[in-house]
Amino acid sequence: MTALRLPDDERGRSAAIGALQAGGVVGLPTDTVYGIAVALSTPNGVERLFAAKSRPPDKAISVLIDGLDQVEVLVRIPRAAAILGQVGWPGGLTLVLPLKPAVAGAFLPLALTAGTETLGVRIPAHPCPRALARALGPLPTTSANLSGEPDALEADSVEAALGGALDVILDGGRTRGNVPSTVVDCASEDGLARILRVGAVAPVALAAALDRARITHAIEIDAGTDPAT
Repeated sequence: MTALRLPDDERGRSAAIGALQAGGVVGLPTDTVYGIAVALSTPNGVERLFAAKSRPPDKAISVLIDGLDQVEVLVRIPRAAAILGQVGWPGGLTLVLPLKPAVAGAFLPLALTAGTETLGVRIPAHPCPRALARALGPLPTTSANLSGEPDALEADSVEAALGGALDVILDGGRTRGNVPSTVVDCASEDGLARILRVGAVAPVALAAALDRARITHAIEIDAGTDPAT
């Protein structure tokens, strides 16, 4: 069965919300690349994302949210994370945050966190995923491509690669580019924020913000691999 393809407008988002509430998988544009998402409450939903991508569930995936209030019951927000969020949100920044003790291993799918006691969180600078998250809560999302293949920048690519595994594809035109989000670990044992992946938000901006707040960190700004510069 081929996915229902709709424009990324109010009607299309309403249909996507309905599909997600019914346990479906949706392809959607973001401010980086196209992604595929499920509702957090869907049984085995995260596993369906991995199956669609033909990827083994060996790595955690992030949730897209509309605001930090949506994850405050799930994670602790260290001061460094709050400062970094002010710099990189909404936008291409993913923060890995520590789960609250009562949450770890209890209320979140193991496939979402890969068995860790952390959760990747991002507030995207795109109205579509934020509208869906506003309606449904934190939205587990991963890139809309087969494992090992290039990221999808257009709905055509999503449909060609994954259409048979999706229920709805929202067509929002071409996304801005294939630079992924910068990922910062804010849950390390030593309490120091450090970059796990350089991406859309420049490390120098993140380091400068923490320096201004007089927060010690482990963000390196001279790696020479920053695609955002």
